[in-house]
This record gives sequence, C-alpha cells and structure tokens, in this order.
Amino acid sequence: MVSKILIANRGEIALRVLRACKELGIPCVVVHSTADADAMHVRLADESVCIGPPPSRDSYLNIHQIVAACEITGADAVHPGYGFLSENAKFADILDAHDITFIGPTADHIRIMGDKITAKTTALELGIPVVPGSDGEVKTAEDAIKTAALIGYPVLIKATAGGGGRGMKVAKTEADVIEAWSTARTEAAAAFGNDAVYMEKFLSKPRHIEIQVFGDGEGNAIHLGERDCSLQRRHQKVWEEANSPALNVEQRMKIGQICADAMRKLKYRGAGTIEFLYENSEFYFIEMNTRLQVEHPITEAITGIDLVHEQIRVASGRGLSVTQEEVTFEGHAIECRINAEDPRTFVPSPGTITHFHAPGGLGVRIDSGAYQGYKIPPYYDSLIGKLIVHGRTRVECMMRLRRALDEFVVDGIKTTLPLFQDLVSNQDIANGDYDIHWLEHYLAHHPA
Repeated sequence: MVSKILIANRGEIALRVLRACKELGIPCVVVHSTADADAMHVRLADESVCIGPPPSRDSYLNIHQIVAACEITGADAVHPGYGFLSENAKFADILDAHDITFIGPTADHIRIMGDKITAKTTALELGIPVVPGSDGEVKTAEDAIKTAALIGYPVLIKATAGGGGRGMKVAKTEADVIEAWSTARTEAAAAFGNDAVYMEKFLSKPRHIEIQVFGDGEGNAIHLGERDCSLQRRHQKVWEEANSPALNVEQRMKIGQICADAMRKLKYRGAGTIEFLYENSEFYFIEMNTRLQVEHPITEAITGIDLVHEQIRVASGRGLSVTQEEVTFEGHAIECRINAEDPRTFVPSPGTITHFHAPGGLGVRIDSGAYQGYKIPPYYDSLIGKLIVHGRTRVECMMRLRRALDEFVVDGIKTTLPLFQDLVSNQDIANGDYDIHWLEHYLAHHPA
C-alpha cells in the first residue's frame, strides 16, 4: 500500500478522498489555493500545502507546484479526484518520472481515451458498439457534406478534444452542415486549442447511460453496473440514477460484460466510466472518462463497494478486492448535484453561507465541504455538495429523496435545491420517462 497520498483537488471530492485515506490509515496531504485556505478538506487533512493564488492555472493546474508539494511532504502517491489534472497524461508521466504513484490509469490510456476519434476507433476494436459516424476527422466543408449524406440527417459535429458541450453542433439539413462545421471548429480551437472535429449520427431522444468499470492493469476487470445520467442541462449532468429505469437485468449485464471484456483486453488500470447514448434498446459509445466520476456515490450505494478504496488498492498493486461474481446490486440510488446557482437561470451565486443544515436519516448521504459561515469563492465550479439517497426500490428512493430535499437548508446564496424539489414531484420523473433533452424542454416551459 502507498504510504502517503497527496490529494490534488478541492471541495467535496477532496474531502471524499480524504475520508477514504483516513479509513485506510493512510496519511494524506491536501493542496489548496489561497482562496481555499478555510475549506473543510484543508481543516481536516493531516497536512496542507498552499500552492498558489486563486486562479486554477496558478494553483490546481500547476503541475510543478503539486510535484514540489509531494517532495516537501514525502507523499508517494497522488489522487487527482475529477476535473483539473485527473485526465492529464502529461501530469501522469511527470509523476511517474518522479517515482510518485498516480492513482488512476496509465498515461497511454488517458491519451487514447482523451481524443474522441482515437477513443471511438479503440472502442470499435475492443468490441464496444459505437454511434455511426465519420471514420476520423472531418477536415473540409466538402467532406462534411459528403459524410453527413452517408450517415443520414440529422448529424452531430463534435470536437475531437471536446467536453462539456463545447465544440458540439447539430445539423439537420445540408444547409446547416457548413455553418455547424465551421462554428464547431472555431469553438473547439478556442476551448481546447485543437480545431479538429468529427461527425456522428444525431439520436433524437436518447438516454445517457454509463457503465462503471474497474481494472487491475494486469488483464482483470469488472463492471459495477450502470448509471442513468439523462437529466442534463447544456450537456452538464444534474441528476443521476443507479440502476437506470430504462434497463432490465439482461440488458444491464450484457452491456456491462461487453465493457468489462473490453477493459480486460486493454489491460486498463483503475476506475473508468464508459458512456453511451441509448435509444431503441441499442447502446452507442460516446466517450470514456479515465477517472472517478462525480456521480460515483450512487454506484457505491447499490453495490456496497467503496470506489476510492478500490482505486487506492489497485494503484498499490494489490489488485481488485472483488470478482465479477461477487458484485451484487441492491436497491436504487439517486444523486442530486447541489450547485451554488440560481435554480432557473443557473447563474453562479458565490457568497457566504449563513445557515447550513444537511438532511439525515436512513439511506441519506451528503458529500459536501460546505458549512455555516463558509464563503464560496467565485473562481471554481459551482458544485457545493451532492445529495445521495438510497432505497430498497425506486419508489422508496424517490419518497426518501423528497423528504431529504425538504430538510436541506442552505441560506445566504442561491442553490439548485428548489429545482430538485420540483423534479421529484414531476410525473415523468416518477415514471422514469425522460431523455437527455427532457430537462431543457421542462425548463423552457416552466420559467421562474
């Protein structure tokens, strides 16, 4: 087992990893910007190191400062959380060069899955079903028109280095294609420094289903079921469920086995999530995230497996703690992402929390570093906490979620709690009848 872990992140995920370290008896170090000096993970860590001013580029994305913090404190491993440097192959390479264990996959696997075209090609080779689309980059407007005609309208033009909906455009007719292709390239260049785009068939009412996988890097791999992340706004997940209301046991195990087999072939190491669009009983690969996901707690709730413990175990060379046959799925879990945002306009709402009361009771979990008097800085992601609820059935889970939302109090700032109170009472949500466009349609027809 590694002897000391540096947590290269902030907020609720830094606190989540810190708790896992303490449970395993592993000393931990956290890094922080000057804006996060009073953060909960800083208060609770064994050691903390300030690595720079508030801007992420000068602190949480500053690789040299993080490596220096490892050397100063004697940390022999780094857990990157999610976001920031969690999928940065250069960071993984630099840590390796300094004999520091990166708690994640290899740099090569990060690179493969970080480029959308390479990832899709690799998925095909590994036997994972993909969305019909271009063979690779669509380099000219003429190629865009020809490719769209072969795929069939509507089509989706996407940045190869994309994420979060940037560099992504829909074209419904030939007249749309050139403008969409040009706009996607411009957005991609601005957001990622890479203007390459590719093209896929646009599915009209798909769900977003993702499969949690784990590999030991030696050819052993398992899946831990699926999560339904279809409730999204501008391609950002808002509400997640495990298991999906849309799948039955046979579908779940079939796609899970396909993903686990692929990870065995790849000799993948650590936690990963393979994301699909799902429509008319068919799965279509869209990307793989080579890190822990924000929504990992709902998988933990239905499997009883601590994913961060498992990450640390695998990174320490001790292999997986369970076999596929030992993985069981119990009950239903839902996660709501509580953001410091206006619940309708989604404008960020930084400021001081004047009153904070978290819900409790059976089956209720809060992952948050927020507390009364905490000042939310304006420099980072607006996520301030996650409400995770587990029940024996989806109906029980929804009832428990409704109660927990009514108990949750965050004053002094605006949050998305009122939105979730609306959603938990909606009949479509109660029926599990929604797709990736549902939430935006709902918000358009239910203005504040």
